[in-house]
Amino acid sequence: MKYDFLKLHLSVVLAGFTGIFGKLVSLNEGLLVWYRLLISFLILFAVLLFANKVPKVNNTGFLKISGTGALLALHFLFFYGSIKYSNVSVGVVCYSLTGFFTAIFEPVMAKRRFDTKEILYSLIAAAGILLIFNFDTGFRFGIILGVIASALAAVFTIANKIVEREHSSTTMLFYEFLGAAVFMSAILPLYLHFNPVQTITPAFSDWGYLLILAFFCTIGQYILHIQALKTLSAFTVSLSGNLEPLYGILTAICFLGEAQQLSAPFYAGIFFIIFSVFVQSAGSGRLAAICEKSKSQTYQTKNNTYTHCEMV
Repeated sequence: MKYDFLKLHLSVVLAGFTGIFGKLVSLNEGLLVWYRLLISFLILFAVLLFANKVPKVNNTGFLKISGTGALLALHFLFFYGSIKYSNVSVGVVCYSLTGFFTAIFEPVMAKRRFDTKEILYSLIAAAGILLIFNFDTGFRFGIILGVIASALAAVFTIANKIVEREHSSTTMLFYEFLGAAVFMSAILPLYLHFNPVQTITPAFSDWGYLLILAFFCTIGQYILHIQALKTLSAFTVSLSGNLEPLYGILTAICFLGEAQQLSAPFYAGIFFIIFSVFVQSAGSGRLAAICEKSKSQTYQTKNNTYTHCEMV
């Protein structure tokens, strides 16, 4: 399990760098997401085609996985919209509410009981967001978009965990990117109708940023993310993602000089968010120790092996 936590943390580090590209790339959020998904899919497809490992699924599996990809595209759209209408720090810190929404949505979608501790942990992070929202009034629209993005991220994480039980990480990633790229291609003309731009072609400098974003911060990040979900709960993955704002803010301060735009209430809100992560991580560590000492049952599907921790 410790390797899964390592993969999860590495995926969070990579995710922390995605926000800065929202400011560095000159495209609006719709075009940025479209290019990111399209380039990511084409790179992954080329690699799998060269290795003769392009995955195949039946129609039902394709619809489920590609539908999950559409959720990913919507999350990206609102996430980068939040950054464009505020700044990187505000956009990434709103992602911390993903744990809160996961604690609410997962019991409904996964048909399990609500966990009071999960909700309490998440309310600490929510208090941090509320503190920032009430004092940094200039960023409110960006915060609203960021909150929607975090809710979509929670739904995506839960749906991803449900669907991936019968598919490999590569299969999930390939058809999620395909579904996300097709979905963005379908809605982009309408989006640009209401948000017109002078050109849809990236500037020369944008191409380098887009390639880095696609290869490292999209393909690499989500491979690690999906692999971590195979043994870790959706709530643990979502709440551990609250560390993403820390990395995102540090990169924004270093590369974009956003420290001057951040107020004392913002840093107070960050404190609540980071505190919620450490509290939850301590609880997860105790649970992992119990699992290692308890009986475990391993069962196998067509593509994957899972371990069920049985408390004794």
